[in-house]
Amino acid sequence: MKQQISAFLLGTALSLAAATGAFAQDKTIKVGVLTDNSGLYSDLGGAGSTLAAQMAIEDSGLAAKGWKIDIISADHQNKPDIATSIARQWIDVEKVDIFMDVLNSGVALAVNNVVKEKNAVMINTGAATSDLTNAQCSPNTVHWVYDTYMLANSTGQALVKAGGDTWFFLTADYAFGHALERDTSNVVTKSGGKVIGTVRHPLNTADFSSFLLQAQASKAKIIGMANAGGDTTNTIKQAAEFGIVAGGQRLAGLLLFLPDVHALGLKVAQGLNFTETFYWDLNDGTRAFSKRFSERMKNKAMPSMIQAGVYSGLMHYFKALEAMGGNPHDGVKVVAKMKEMPTDDALFGKGSIRADGRKLHPAYLFEVKKPSESKGPWDYYKLVGTTPGDKAFRPLSESVCPLVKK
Repeated sequence: MKQQISAFLLGTALSLAAATGAFAQDKTIKVGVLTDNSGLYSDLGGAGSTLAAQMAIEDSGLAAKGWKIDIISADHQNKPDIATSIARQWIDVEKVDIFMDVLNSGVALAVNNVVKEKNAVMINTGAATSDLTNAQCSPNTVHWVYDTYMLANSTGQALVKAGGDTWFFLTADYAFGHALERDTSNVVTKSGGKVIGTVRHPLNTADFSSFLLQAQASKAKIIGMANAGGDTTNTIKQAAEFGIVAGGQRLAGLLLFLPDVHALGLKVAQGLNFTETFYWDLNDGTRAFSKRFSERMKNKAMPSMIQAGVYSGLMHYFKALEAMGGNPHDGVKVVAKMKEMPTDDALFGKGSIRADGRKLHPAYLFEVKKPSESKGPWDYYKLVGTTPGDKAFRPLSESVCPLVKK
C-alpha cells in the first residue's frame, strides 16, 4: 500500500514538474489588434495601431530570445456583435492571447465580457468609457491611455474655472458619449457650474445643423462635444459655418486627437482646449518613437495617443511574460503580473497599474496653436498644464470595482 502511495505521489510530482517545464518552454504569443480599420475612428487606431503593435514586437527583443510572436488584425466596424464574434473566433480558433486597441466603448464593454469569460487579456487603449475600471472592471483587462473620468476631470474643470460655468452637451448616442457626458456633468456641477441642456446624435453623423442650432439657442457659454473622431471634426467645421464661436460661445473638445486637429487645420482648430496623455513632441523619447512610426505610415502621420498606447501597453505585457519565464496562456495570471511590475517606457514615462486595471500616467491639457505659432508639419499643440497620474484618474475611494479592497 505504501509503495502504491509513494508511486502515486512520485507520479504526481513528475506530472507537475512536466507541466511546469512545459509552461516554462512555452514561448508563443498571439497578438490581436481589434480596431476600426474603415470607419470614423480609423485615423485614431486602424492601420496605425497594427503598426504600433508590430513595432512593439520588434523592439521587445523577444524573437532573439526564442519567442515566437504572431499578430492578427480585424475591423470590428464599430459594431459590438461583430466584435464579439471576432473575439470568440480569435480565442477559440486562432488562439489569440491578447487584444489590443479595441476602439469604441460599446465594442470594448462587449469584448471585455468575452475576454473575461475566456480568460484572455485585453489592454484597452482605444475606448474611453471609465466603466472598464469601475462598474465593469475585470481581472483580465487593463485600461491604458485615457478615460472619460480623466477627460472630464482635466478639461471640464479647467474650463469651469476659466469662467465657462454654463454647459450644453452635444453627445454621441452610445456608451462612450453617455459616459463622457455623465462624467463631465459631474465635474461641472462639482466645480460650481450648471448643465442647462443636452442633445444626442447618432454615431457617424454627417449633418449637425439641427443639433448645433439647439446648442446655439441654449446660450450656454460652453458647448461640450461628447463625441470623437469624424463626429467631432464635423461638429467643429459646421459650428464655424454657423458662427457659434464668433457669437461668443466656446466649443469644448472633450475628446480630441492629433489626427482630428490635422484634419481640421490650424485655422479652424486654433484655440481649442483638450486633454491627451501623449503627444509626439513632448520629449526626446516621444519624438524618437514618433519619427520611426511616421516613416512607416503610408500617410506619414504622427501617432495618436491610442496608437502610442498600443506600443506602450504591449511592451509592458511582453516584459511581464518574460519575467514569468513563459506564456501560461492564463489572462488573470498575466494581468496580475503586469500589475505587480511598475510601468516605464519612453512614450508615457514611469507609472503603474492599479488593482482596478487603471494604468496611471500624467494627463496634459493642451491648446491648439495659431497658424502663426506652428513651426512645421504636425507642430500643433502648446502645453497648458499637467495633472500627475495619481490625480488624473478616478480615486480608488470612489470606485465600485470589486477588485478594489475597501
